[in-house]
Amino acid sequence: MKKTLLALLLALLYAAPAMAAEPLTLAEALATAKKNHPQIEEAAASLSASDARLGQAMANYWPQINLAADWTKGDTYLTTLGAIRETEISSTAVVVRQNIYDFGRTAGATAAARGVKAAAAEGLAASRQDVAFRLKTAWYLLFAAEQQVEASRKTVAAREVLARQATEFFKHGTRAKVETARADATLFAGKSLLIRAENNRDLARLELANAMGVMRLDDRPLLEAETAASPVPENLAALRDEALNTRSEMKRLAALRDAGAGSLKSAKSGYLPSLSGTASYGEAAQSMLPEGKVWALGVNLSLPVFSGFATQNQVREADAQIQGVEAQQKTLRMQIGKEVESAWLGIKESRTRFEQNIKETAAAQESQRLAMERYREGLGTMVEAIDAQAQALNAETARIQAGYDEKIALARLDRALGKE
Repeated sequence: MKKTLLALLLALLYAAPAMAAEPLTLAEALATAKKNHPQIEEAAASLSASDARLGQAMANYWPQINLAADWTKGDTYLTTLGAIRETEISSTAVVVRQNIYDFGRTAGATAAARGVKAAAAEGLAASRQDVAFRLKTAWYLLFAAEQQVEASRKTVAAREVLARQATEFFKHGTRAKVETARADATLFAGKSLLIRAENNRDLARLELANAMGVMRLDDRPLLEAETAASPVPENLAALRDEALNTRSEMKRLAALRDAGAGSLKSAKSGYLPSLSGTASYGEAAQSMLPEGKVWALGVNLSLPVFSGFATQNQVREADAQIQGVEAQQKTLRMQIGKEVESAWLGIKESRTRFEQNIKETAAAQESQRLAMERYREGLGTMVEAIDAQAQALNAETARIQAGYDEKIALARLDRALGKE
């Protein structure tokens, strides 16, 4: 039995690293961010609060029921008796009040609250899109940083070969000491670049964790899905129209415009009367009179005459809010057009640049190989070899950057079109 338990424990210990090293996919990262990111939680809470405010606005459609109780005791002058007597009066009643018609007050307030709720729902959608775009950007930057680390390691390895070759030449007296010193300096510079690249990779990993709404990613590797290159959309005007129709920010402002119209309707109803009905039923008792049931029915009509200019200013405020939302809509239309075109241009530029960088990288790597061969044969110079290595590293860095710039530009276009 003990042997079985020990074997099971060892199996679990060996299985734990494998489970911890399970690759992280982009779909899983997006799902985690959608579930955990505080920005989305805040937007969801705002939506819940706006739903509660809508319920408050609609409460006036329902009857208001209250339980009232009263008790008084004291010396009271009774006109029927012509004397002061001690009295004690108590009453309990159920009072029902129902709004009958208020000429748009409740309807306007409800419309305003419904518009605010719709705006909050679109705000939640926009927050999800923002988080998704930020996560995709961090995801691709981390891949680029990891590839940059690999490119820096290759450069360090090549410079180590160059330093050893320079040392051998110096030992045999065929090259000067200055070449050994220069090769060592170049090697240390390469190691410094590697350290910087590794730090950038760690920072990119931290940014990805933050975009997912978690503290850290542990040591899970990232799994990059192979995606076929999609053609760049040619009809820029159609993309702009699509963005204007689908962007949550535009829908949010439209909902706020509706909310402003509801507030204006509610404010203007302040010039008009309101009609309500009341009913009560209960018991009353007095020390000098017999106890009994009491009830009452009533209708109340309230017509505002002067409110200290409150209604006029409420109407002005609602008008100004509508004008402000309309101005925001104009600004957002221009901003969306700029975002769509910027992302579209970024896709075309990065894709074209990537094609050139592939050729540049191949040529630079061949140049580095030939320069290393020439130096190893004693035909080339140290400067020629170092320049070829630096050119190869720069070309590889540019190729990596261009490849992920295209992916980020595609993600930016998705965000500009209001896609998650």
